[in-house]
Amino acid sequence: MTVRVGFLGAGLIATFHSKMLRRSRADVAWGGVWDPDPGRRDGFAAASGATSCRSEEEVLDGCDAVYVCTWTSEHRRLVEAAVARGLPVFCEKPLSTDLAEATAMADIVRSAGVTNMVGLIMRRSPACNLVRDLVADPASGRVMSVVFRDDQYIPVQGMYASTWRGDRTKVGSGTLLEHGIHDLDILEHMAGRVVSVSGRAANFHGLDGIEDAVAAVVAFADGGVGSVVSVWHDVLERPSLRRMEVICERAWVALEEPDDWWGPVRWTRLGGEAGLVEGDALVAECQRRGIEMPNPDGEFVAAVATGGRAWPDFDDALRAHVLADAIYRSAAAGGDAVAVT
Repeated sequence: MTVRVGFLGAGLIATFHSKMLRRSRADVAWGGVWDPDPGRRDGFAAASGATSCRSEEEVLDGCDAVYVCTWTSEHRRLVEAAVARGLPVFCEKPLSTDLAEATAMADIVRSAGVTNMVGLIMRRSPACNLVRDLVADPASGRVMSVVFRDDQYIPVQGMYASTWRGDRTKVGSGTLLEHGIHDLDILEHMAGRVVSVSGRAANFHGLDGIEDAVAAVVAFADGGVGSVVSVWHDVLERPSLRRMEVICERAWVALEEPDDWWGPVRWTRLGGEAGLVEGDALVAECQRRGIEMPNPDGEFVAAVATGGRAWPDFDDALRAHVLADAIYRSAAAGGDAVAVT
């Protein structure tokens, strides 16, 4: 079946998903789009072929599935409106501004039984999945340590132009929830379950409740330790960059700049094995290892068409909120360790 997708929100991330849908070559048609900014709404419609709508209800009434790409505090209301119509829903990350709201959203969507997906697309990164495969290989041994850093310029400026990310009522908090939520999600996906965290946060830009530097120490269930750092700075030449190093008993694996999707990924293992792949070579290595690399938006549409499960879904995303909440509670307590259940 041809799936008609609607968009609530027409900013940078909605445009990204629209382009990914087109690249997926899925059997999809563009329904309506709504955004409180008429210029942005009409621009999205002109570029995608969607219909510029005058209300959220008009979008929801004219689609088979909907993307919720608004500022964070609107997510729950719009997800509930979609679910009330029985519509499959793709919600951008983070689910909501705090853990309680995110938990309520996951409960609502689970109870409704609709196909759902969350924009934690780093789980689909070929580079991240190659790191995961290398770390999971028994030849690497147990994970001893992870060092994870991400940074970007504060997104109230530049190409992001997300002024709402400086408004606590719309965003909830700062870099850990809005940007680092990706890192917390793939940290466990690649390195194992976290059982304890200790965090510190700082505010350099003076935006109320919007932390722009966070550092957390994590303890893994299997005995390893790690650090996660997320920073919003003013270096406009660095829009979004990540680096991860995983040290196992018998291997070192790194995801390096400039691209957290296409690499490079570098590794060295006991016995002389070593590798460095990026771009097409990285894709070839993933294919050789049987690592699936589906287009996440195409996969969502395919799940909608068949009534199947998309991934990661709201329940998957909730775990990253649990970790973020624990780090925030630790930072508020001066860095005391907080157990993660």
